[in-house]
Amino acid sequence: MKYQQFSTIQLDALKEIGNIGAGNAATTMSRLIRNKVDMEVPSIEIVAFDDVMEMVGGPEQLIVGILFQIHGKAPGMVYLLFTLEEAEALVRQMTNNNEISFTDQDELAVSALQEAGNILAGSYLTALSDFTNINMQPSVPHLSVDMAGAILTVGLLQVSEVYDFAIIINTKIIDTEESNQGINGQLLLLPSPESFTKIFQALGIQDHE
Repeated sequence: MKYQQFSTIQLDALKEIGNIGAGNAATTMSRLIRNKVDMEVPSIEIVAFDDVMEMVGGPEQLIVGILFQIHGKAPGMVYLLFTLEEAEALVRQMTNNNEISFTDQDELAVSALQEAGNILAGSYLTALSDFTNINMQPSVPHLSVDMAGAILTVGLLQVSEVYDFAIIINTKIIDTEESNQGINGQLLLLPSPESFTKIFQALGIQDHE
């Protein structure tokens, strides 16, 4: 299955699902931040694997990644990705602790970000399930602080023999009481090949073939 094999209607449907899911996740994320926040309408991109690494800064970029397996009738994987600086900024807002750091292997930082990942991935998959009437549930999160190449290679290799693209949902969380430029994060969705077929069928769209 190649990115170029999808029709315009199918690509638009995938982007619309992403928008609905991300909107739900944005609402939930706003409840994690103690101050009032705005979340920009996210952009949805369907990107070839060759470009995924570059979008997160290159294979040697140090990032924080949270991996979820998707269980249910449409299995797959979800990554939640932050730069180290963005992850620390988010956790500091969540905990109201400006000293917290991932470089010190702080258990509170890891726990807080895993909880954020649980809520974001869970909210997204719940919206996706509701939209398609297909049961999907995230696994226990697996958090890693490593180079992007090391974190992403595992997931990409599992699906690269069948398709060559990923759905990326870009988000920005803006604290309206702070002067920062917002916290950027990315959800990387990698459904199994059969999941695409089920999603399209649920939407009343013919398969990509």
